[in-house]
Formats: sequence, structure tokens, C-alpha cells
Amino acid sequence: MATPLTAAKLLSALRGEGLHVVEHRSWRTHNRNHKGPWGPVHGVMIHHTVTSGTQSSVDICYNGHSSLPGPLCHGVIAKDGSVHLVGHGRANHAGLGDDDVLRAVVDETALPADNEANTDGNRYFYGFECVNLGDGKDPWPAAQLEAIEKAAAAICRAHGWTHRSVIGHKEWQPGKVDPRGFTMDSMRGRIRERLGGKPDGPAEPPPSKPSPSPSYEPFPGAAFFTAGRRSAIITAMGKRLVAQGCGRYEVGPGPEWTEADRASYAAWQRKLGYSGSDADGIPGKASWDRLKVPNV
Repeated sequence: MATPLTAAKLLSALRGEGLHVVEHRSWRTHNRNHKGPWGPVHGVMIHHTVTSGTQSSVDICYNGHSSLPGPLCHGVIAKDGSVHLVGHGRANHAGLGDDDVLRAVVDETALPADNEANTDGNRYFYGFECVNLGDGKDPWPAAQLEAIEKAAAAICRAHGWTHRSVIGHKEWQPGKVDPRGFTMDSMRGRIRERLGGKPDGPAEPPPSKPSPSPSYEPFPGAAFFTAGRRSAIITAMGKRLVAQGCGRYEVGPGPEWTEADRASYAAWQRKLGYSGSDADGIPGKASWDRLKVPNV
């Protein structure tokens, strides 16, 4: 989780990783921010364009089309390995995806199956469209795969993330198949090596004994949530709200109860179907138990 990189810092990070970067038109101010927030950001999402040709693909990703206005990503990665920046801010690339996947990206743990489309991904992810027909036959040149590796690693390095903050569209939104033609596990392995990380080892080693049931924070009472209260419980609550797509934080969440926490919890209450005074942003036991805040 992090504040999005400025346009200048994004450009510097990509070039610092050794990429050839092309700035397309007014990419620095081209976004969909009027439709909703961008950030906090949690990771990088990889797509394929289902198009051929660098310039035509860049134009489509910059402009979009009648049913999906641009930008359709932040950068287009061509077959020659060049990265064409087309947007900075909210972009129409991720759509709705699985909140459990988002939580795994935030926690940088193994990804669960994506079986829900209930969380706004355009807010939380950087997106790169890679020029490929996506038919399983169109080749992925070595230069392009290396550029995908470098672009994702550059952003992870800038935010202090690991390779586990990089996912494919097909791992986020049910029914999607992109990117098709290489596995995201193999790409994450390349990114891990570039970042200097250690191998993951088996994703799910067989347990020697049954895993204990998850343990959650009991409801501390409504009076706990008052201005000036500081507690690790509030941080843990905020992270769960973000994972549920209800975060309303500019920076955070943090340990001190603030109006941002209250706005985020109110969004969670509304998501559960509460309204009016029942969605005032002050936790109640029923909504708290459904949020499942892990023990701290």
C-alpha cells in the first residue's frame, strides 16, 4: 500500500531500471480521476492488448473507445521492449475483481482463486498493457518479456514491494485470460530475481498438523473509537477496510482513529446494507464481526 508515484518519479523509476521509455502526448495529466480516486496503490497488474502494432496499440490505450474511455492503462509495453506511457492516475484497466486477491496482494501472500468481482481495481493498481493478440500463438519476444519484468520491478523497487505485488488480470477478475502466453508465476520469479529476493519455495507446503483456526479481534466497544485513540487494532481494522475496497485514506491507515477511519468504516457499513444513522462510521458488533479484523 502506498501513495502513487508522481509522474516524474514513475518516469525516473522506469528509466532507472534501464527501460527505453516513450512519453505519449499529455500522459502526465491523462486520467479518469473525475470518476473516482487513484490510490492508495497496492500493486502492478499485467494485461495483453488483443491488438497488433505498436502505434495503433498505443493510440487505443491512450484514447480508449466509445464504451471504455481512455486511458486503458498507464503504460504500453511493445514487442521491441519499449514502454509507452499513456496515462497517470486512475485508468480503465483492472475493473472489478476479488477482494480476497487484493488482501493477498496487500499482505504479499499466495494468491487465492479469483471468484468474485466486488472490488474496484482501477483505484489500487498500476496497469501495463502488453502488445499481443492473446490467442496463445502470438509470440512474446525476449525483449518484451524483459521489459515487463523491468517495468514491474521498477515500481516494486520504488515502493519497497516484493514480486508478490505483481499480478495478471486473469488472477484478479473472473473470466479474464490475460496475459496469455506466459505464466505469471514465471514472471514473478524473474521479478523476484531482479529485486534480489529469495525463492518462494513450495507455495503450499503440506502441513504436519491441522492449521489453527484464524483468530480475530473481539469487538472493543463503540466507545473505543474516539478522536485521539491510538491502537494497533485501528491499523489492523484500516487494512481490512482497504482490502474490502472501503478505504478512504489519503495516507494510511495508521494507529490513530481519524475521520478517514470513520469514513472508511461508514463505507463498509453501507456495503453491508446499512444506511442512515446505522452507517455513521462508528463500529458496531455485528459489522465488526463480519469485518474479521485479525488479532494484533
